[in-house]
Amino acid sequence: MKLERLISMVYMLLNNEILSASELADKYNVSQRTIYRDIETICAAGIPVVSYQGVNGGYGIMEEYKMDRSLLGSYDVDSLVTVLQSMSTVFQDERAAETIRRLKTIQGGQQGSSLSLDIGGRAVYRKSLQLLRDSIASLRIVEFQYISLKNERMERTVEPVQLLYRNDSWYLYGYCRSRQDYREFKLSRMEELKPTGLHFADRHQPKDDRKPWNGYQAGDSKAVEVVIRFSATSLARALDRLHLAEKEYHEDGSLTVRFQSDEHSLTGWLPHLILGFGEDAEVIEPPALREHMAQKLQLMLGKYQ
Repeated sequence: MKLERLISMVYMLLNNEILSASELADKYNVSQRTIYRDIETICAAGIPVVSYQGVNGGYGIMEEYKMDRSLLGSYDVDSLVTVLQSMSTVFQDERAAETIRRLKTIQGGQQGSSLSLDIGGRAVYRKSLQLLRDSIASLRIVEFQYISLKNERMERTVEPVQLLYRNDSWYLYGYCRSRQDYREFKLSRMEELKPTGLHFADRHQPKDDRKPWNGYQAGDSKAVEVVIRFSATSLARALDRLHLAEKEYHEDGSLTVRFQSDEHSLTGWLPHLILGFGEDAEVIEPPALREHMAQKLQLMLGKYQ
């Protein structure tokens, strides 16, 4: 406990010009006599703490000892602090909070941040994210039930390698012992997640997750050009979902988008996206997607007749 207090006290002194013994005592819920002894210990460790006399006196660290603020500009620090604050919210990570405190020692007197980042720290996922992160760090196998895109429920035993955040969703990348291969699992479709207590060998490499927004990469076989027209009343939503596509605006306010995708998307994520727009979206190309949409709409209509 004393060591943690000493480390925290050093960061506080780095982050502030002068702190009185009474302020430090209140912060750490100890006596001022304990603070005096702590200051002596810090000085003995080679950290130059200076005592300032007077009404506004107290303790501070020599300016020459503090990190050179030219190493990181305010923009760099602002960006790092913003990302770490978001991570500490998701994972309830006290170590991230300590790192933030350290970075702020070179932020100077700047108050607040010009950036705000929410990386999907929904309370319902926090427990699972923390369990997975701990399992990755400790090389422990996890088990869970997974709902596939074919709506099949399967038991999976996985050696977790990496957590991925993409398109507003969390994914687990790991080696699936059930399939004897690497797989990616969407967190929202993982149920009854639990650790097994079994260790696995540290033999895996993190995934190179530079996947394009539409799942299609140049060179992929059977690329398909998709063309969709959206009415003027759905313009904002269309831009939210397909803002990276090629766009053509029309005089009536409608919008046509074009993009390359793989043929699997024609029966995968694309129909679900288009159905969400209702009558405000029309598939122009390819014919196979138009036909698939017509079949889906007929099935839907049959439920209400």
